[in-house]
Amino acid sequence: MHISIGPESTYLPEDPEVDSLIASQDPETVARVRPDSPLAWAVLAQDAWDHGDELESYAFARVGYHRGLDLLRRNGWKGKGPVPYSHEPNRGFLQALYCLGRAAEAIGETDEVTRISEFLDDCDPSARAQLEK
Repeated sequence: MHISIGPESTYLPEDPEVDSLIASQDPETVARVRPDSPLAWAVLAQDAWDHGDELESYAFARVGYHRGLDLLRRNGWKGKGPVPYSHEPNRGFLQALYCLGRAAEAIGETDEVTRISEFLDDCDPSARAQLEK
């Protein structure tokens, strides 16, 4: 007998189209072709961050976060529970969440920093270490 404690992990489906687009096109084009992809928005958030545009990074990450929440809910997530970083299709959402917290801190959105940090740790406590690399 298997006893489950807490909610089951959520594993987003693979999206070969987005993976192919990310590999071959600039992130803005990918977001235009697949605006539902949290990964596309997370890549845009990271690019904006790398170019020193904290506010733009925040905006892109916010979109990726919400697209990711939509995708998680469509795949059985009930508002809490693990979203393992080890499952590659989950990484777009987790990256958007991480980028959102980082940009929120940069623009002084203190309450959101705490909330996002706790949410990321609830999803996968090991994700932050992977995303900070």
